Amino acid sequence: MPVLNTFRTENTTVFTGAQIVAAPPKQEAKSVLTAAKPFLTGSIAGCFSTCCIQPMDMIKVRIQLNAASGAAASPVGIASKMIAEEGVASLYAGLSAGLTRQVVYTGSRLGLYDVFTDKAKEANGGKPLPLHQTALCALAAGGIAAVVGNPADLSLVRMQADSMLPPAERRGYSSVVSALLSIVKHEGPLGLLKGAGPTATRAMGLNLGMLGGNTEAKKHLKQAEIGGERGDGNALIFSASAIAGFFASAFSLPFDYVKTQIQKQKPDAAGRLQYASSADCALQTLRAGGPLRFYAGFPTYYFRIAPHAMITLVAADKVKQAWKRMGV
Repeated sequence: MPVLNTFRTENTTVFTGAQIVAAPPKQEAKSVLTAAKPFLTGSIAGCFSTCCIQPMDMIKVRIQLNAASGAAASPVGIASKMIAEEGVASLYAGLSAGLTRQVVYTGSRLGLYDVFTDKAKEANGGKPLPLHQTALCALAAGGIAAVVGNPADLSLVRMQADSMLPPAERRGYSSVVSALLSIVKHEGPLGLLKGAGPTATRAMGLNLGMLGGNTEAKKHLKQAEIGGERGDGNALIFSASAIAGFFASAFSLPFDYVKTQIQKQKPDAAGRLQYASSADCALQTLRAGGPLRFYAGFPTYYFRIAPHAMITLVAADKVKQAWKRMGV
């Protein structure tokens, strides 16, 4: 019977003969962090940008809800009225749901996009991705992330719209946890996926414009030698993200409008909903206000999406630089 000799090194026990090697604990932890890194980067960047942009998002939702009822209002008018009647804190209504959504949705969206593009580059032998592959990566990442983040997104929309309802009709969610528990209790677990279709469609359009547009914009701006010698300077980052913000807004706002109407609707006294589906909502909106109704609040939406895109992309870039300094 053979004798197995053993000797120890730091964090590793080696059995000669059988050669059984235990993986170093530090190496295991590092591999887990490396796998989670793209998703952590997206979550951190998304939460930071949401804290900056939440008031604009709140005003955007109010504009869309006013447009659905035929009422017109300017962003300044809505903000002034909210502050006068509900206080400054009303601009941050639903922040807990917004941050939860960023951890889940933006973390998944940016993380999956990085994973998909890295895999695609490997398959292409390290060459830059053509436009159609970049678009597919962005669409897939956006759609998957939207379904995962739909419960938090649904809670956010309802919390933002709640104060506009008559007191007797308000849901009265105190936090995102309260909203999620109430939805499951009164609508069942599948209620958490209400509006998932339009949410996913909107996210795919947003991701195509934001991440796909950012990648393509950077590619062309680098060719124009914008961004310094290495092509990674602030001028490049801000220029590309501003371009991406415009396309993200233009591609996603119609879907965002439909998503908002679907998620905030409540059954009438007979238990009927105003819209039977996303398609029904789109058709009713088209008949009532024409195609421009879908772009109600576009200036506000753009000035919310573009800065959010810029802050998110810049923050993600800084987080990635921090990972490198940490040796991760």
